[in-house]
Amino acid sequence: MTGRLNSAQPYALGLFRIVIGLLFACHGASTLFGVLGGADGNGGTVDAGTWPGWYAAVIQLVGGALVALGLGTRAAAFISSGSMAYAYFKVHQPEALWPLQNGGEPSAIFCWAMLLFVFTGSGAFGIDRLFAARGERDEDKASDRTPVAA
Repeated sequence: MTGRLNSAQPYALGLFRIVIGLLFACHGASTLFGVLGGADGNGGTVDAGTWPGWYAAVIQLVGGALVALGLGTRAAAFISSGSMAYAYFKVHQPEALWPLQNGGEPSAIFCWAMLLFVFTGSGAFGIDRLFAARGERDEDKASDRTPVAA
C-alpha cells in the first residue's frame, strides 16, 4: 500500500499545486478586476498602486498563475509565500492571536502551501518538468557528440 501511495506522490503534488495556484490567482483576479465578488464582496477593486492591497493582488494573480502552470514554481511560490506571511503578520495578527479569530486563515494556509512548493518543486504536470526533461535530453546529445581522445 505504501509503495503505491509513494509512486502517486508526484501526481498528487501536481494536482495540489494546480488547485492552490488557481485559488491563489482567483484571489488576485477578484481584487484587481472585481470578478468573483471583488475586493469588497460587491465587485469592487483596489486602486492601482495602493499599498499593500494592489501589490498583493498582483503577486496573487501572477504567482498563482505561475504556480498553477508549474512554471518557475519555486521562485513564484517563494515570493507568494512571503507576501502571505506579510499579510498575516501585518494585517491579521494584530487583530487577534489565532487565525480563526483574526480572519487570517487563508493567508496562513496559502503561506504554508506555497512554502511547501519552494521545497518540493512542481510535482507532475508542471511546465518546469518539461524544461528539465528537455535539458537532460540536450545534455545526452551533447555527450554523444564529444570526440573520443585516442
